Amino acid sequence: MRAAIGKYVVLPSEEALTAVTLWVAATHIQTALQHAPRLAVVSPTKGCGKSRVLDVLHETVHQPMTTVNTSPAVIFRIIGKNPPTLLVDEADTIFGPKASGDSEILRGLLNAGHQRNRPAWRISGPDHKPTPFPTFAMAAIAGIGDLPDTVMDRAVVLRMQKRKPGERVTPFRSRYSVPELNALRDQLAAWLGPLRGQAARMVPQMPVEDRAADTWEPLVIIADLAGGHWPAQARAACLAMTRHEAVQDEQSSLKTRLLRDIHRIFARADNPEALATQDLVASLLQDAEAPWAEYGTKGLNAYHLSNLLRDFNISPANYRFDKGRQAKAYIRNRFLDAWARNCPDLVEAAPEPEHGTAPARMAQGKPPTAPAGTLPVGPPGGPAGPRRTL
Repeated sequence: MRAAIGKYVVLPSEEALTAVTLWVAATHIQTALQHAPRLAVVSPTKGCGKSRVLDVLHETVHQPMTTVNTSPAVIFRIIGKNPPTLLVDEADTIFGPKASGDSEILRGLLNAGHQRNRPAWRISGPDHKPTPFPTFAMAAIAGIGDLPDTVMDRAVVLRMQKRKPGERVTPFRSRYSVPELNALRDQLAAWLGPLRGQAARMVPQMPVEDRAADTWEPLVIIADLAGGHWPAQARAACLAMTRHEAVQDEQSSLKTRLLRDIHRIFARADNPEALATQDLVASLLQDAEAPWAEYGTKGLNAYHLSNLLRDFNISPANYRFDKGRQAKAYIRNRFLDAWARNCPDLVEAAPEPEHGTAPARMAQGKPPTAPAGTLPVGPPGGPAGPRRTL
């Protein structure tokens, strides 16, 4: 199974390949497990192989249920004593800033379903009786950008990247790929079926603690059942991947701090269309309580700033200021999407245009003025622009 998965997708590391293989196997004994780890398949951009990972999982996991935008009500009713394995694609459309109210319900369901005996109560039936709906089910969730923190905290995380020019994979073709993967799935299920009772009684030694131990325990149980090199490999993968996520969490909080500080600097300057890179860096360094003066070896510089903002698809551009001065600068409009996604308390949604009303035309070289008292949260380059102070 490990070789077959590695043949069709390029995963971030050998540890990630080990983890995915063990996760697939764990779906076949999830009725014996106390925790149902999520598999978070995330990437900074499209075209990184997330959907291909779900294609492979669909043919190898226990009773797959693939969905893009299903409602929480459907999931409540499909999870039972022998739950399916949920495969959720395009999660960024579910949990993004424009998501429906169902997104919070779905997030709560995914959080509760990480642990056995955490039902969701709903009024159901003609008698309107309070009814518990089971939530326990393993789930793989793919999307651009990180999932909500509470979901990531309960997940084995695959951070996918685009393939390098020299990296090759076998094309995934249903005619021959599906039968191969299905045969491996059936062999795996036949091996693990008689071991459910043993798996339920196992209390493996874990190299991590708390929720990370809960999440990785099913994978380590599979490895201990397999024996050989698998127990050591599983624990090594657990340590490497949880440590990597700890670093990512630290970086993520730092980047969020940067977005907030930049928002404050723009606001203090009366929200100009752009700020020169050197001026923005200087303003960041002036805050004695911020970490920027101690960032790197000599403090934050333009190169550091560009690297930190790259994941948000924000980069400097040539800009013509007053009196013909040109310089590298950061355009405020490019931050709107990142602020809306990562610092939603800093912005409020602009009102939707009335039906039949044509969108405002862009003034040449300048974005249109936003309605008074609002800060649009449209994507960079979208029809809405920043608030202008007169």
